[in-house]
Amino acid sequence: MHYYTLGSIPPKRHTQFRKPDGTLYSEELFSTEGFSNLYSLLYHCNAPTQIVQVGDPYSIAPKTVHDKQLKHRCLKGFHIEPVDDYLESRKPVLVNSDCKIILAAPRKSMDTYFFKNADADEVIFVHEGTGVLHTAYGQLPFSYGDYLVVPRGTTYQLKFDGTDNRLFIVESYGPITPPKRYRNQFGQLEEHAPYCERDIRKPQDLETHDEKGDFLFYIKKQDNIYPYHYLNHPFDLIGWDGYLYPYAFSIHNFEPITGRLHMPPPIHQTFDGHNFVICSFVPRMYDYHPLSIPAPYNHSNIDSDELLYYVDGDFMSRKHVERGMITLHPGGIPHGPHPGTVEKSIGAKETKELAVMVDTFRPLLMTEYAAGIEDGNYYKSWIQ
Repeated sequence: MHYYTLGSIPPKRHTQFRKPDGTLYSEELFSTEGFSNLYSLLYHCNAPTQIVQVGDPYSIAPKTVHDKQLKHRCLKGFHIEPVDDYLESRKPVLVNSDCKIILAAPRKSMDTYFFKNADADEVIFVHEGTGVLHTAYGQLPFSYGDYLVVPRGTTYQLKFDGTDNRLFIVESYGPITPPKRYRNQFGQLEEHAPYCERDIRKPQDLETHDEKGDFLFYIKKQDNIYPYHYLNHPFDLIGWDGYLYPYAFSIHNFEPITGRLHMPPPIHQTFDGHNFVICSFVPRMYDYHPLSIPAPYNHSNIDSDELLYYVDGDFMSRKHVERGMITLHPGGIPHGPHPGTVEKSIGAKETKELAVMVDTFRPLLMTEYAAGIEDGNYYKSWIQ
């Protein structure tokens, strides 16, 4: 990411920084990869270490379905039932050792507790709903089409404006970053990148809650939720600076890369994870060679699983697409456009499709939640 600061900070790191009453602010270095990568320095009104009580942890480990059939799959994502509580609403549907794919339909805001994912970075894609992501770094308003990128260990609250909310969440056990090929040696996004720094929304409206009380945290670690009660409000920063913080990026600000002939999926890449990528399919002009075929060619997934989450619009290579649907095309067998869609695509000038793709380099396992929303006949949909 890029250097950013909000609030008040001292002129030098690790030096005395005092409150109006003469006592010291409490400095915290926040990093997700030790001391050798991106970090931020946070200045708390109170020490962030004062624990009042620790509750008993409970497991949220996904229960996977170990069927040994290698086949294309389709999940009806909007069949995940809405749930009032945000944490209870999070249903992991596809998982491996690098990431989890989670669907959530929370009805209510996180008003009574704070959440910290100490296991994984999170990319929260907002399919339906509006609201504000509250963190110690400030606020990030969100709406339809936003990616909210939250580094692991960030304490947050999601406040929704209404009750109709649909989220597609990727948990990543490695850092989430812009692809390296988009950045120069100094980290600046280059001219050929499909988005730039102006498109990235950083936290705003820093609120300093210098409050004591009983503040309930739910901390996720090793697929357990640990209830913690802290003495001080977590959003008590007087200021901070650095390179590591939550941010928002709208899929609508992704500028598609097009060409005379069909371009391969890497042109849609938006984020890098460890052993997986996240891509954005957005409205764009089709290929403009006079003999071009806009529909994608058949391709063999030998080394990766391809997951596509359908957001809106008509997807030209698929039939019977529904909002919130997930297709999984596993590594080891070829896949391609549905029958009739190749001929139909010839002569078309543009597509209005909107989708999020996750390609993983380790197989994704279905969970019991996924088995409950699967269209079992999808693998037959290529039959003429």
